[in-house]
Amino acid sequence: MKKNNVKGYRIIFGILTAAVMVCIFLFSCEDSDKSSDTSGRVVKIILKIFYGDFESMTAAEQEEIRSLISHIIRKTAHFTIYAALGFFSSLTVGQRKLISMSTAGVILFCFGYAVTDEIHQYFVPGRACMVTDMLLDTCGGITGIIISFVCMKIFYKRK
Repeated sequence: MKKNNVKGYRIIFGILTAAVMVCIFLFSCEDSDKSSDTSGRVVKIILKIFYGDFESMTAAEQEEIRSLISHIIRKTAHFTIYAALGFFSSLTVGQRKLISMSTAGVILFCFGYAVTDEIHQYFVPGRACMVTDMLLDTCGGITGIIISFVCMKIFYKRK
């Protein structure tokens, strides 16, 4: 592949990395009510799909199910958006060995952003700074990095 093409791709992936970072920041700016509304819309869709008899359940059963699904949705959102961050930031760095200082740098970048994101949430009304979310975010980032390696392997084998 030509050097100019690689540089162009890295710029595009850098822009996508920055876009994901902006999305993370904007989600973290939402206070607890707005954040609950955002995840609540997804919860309602899941309830309609998987719990057709939800309305006939007791209030206690409804609250238990709603709370569980909400927790799963929130944690999945953390993991997924950081997987996107790991994926695009890994592609920005480019082709390399999986076990390398460059890969360690991308992991550290994802972890560092997760830490600053959680610290930011500490100052948002109704939100909290959670170490478990930092770890979950970092695991999402690592997953995105691994997926990027699979994609790079496939792409470069085809060339």
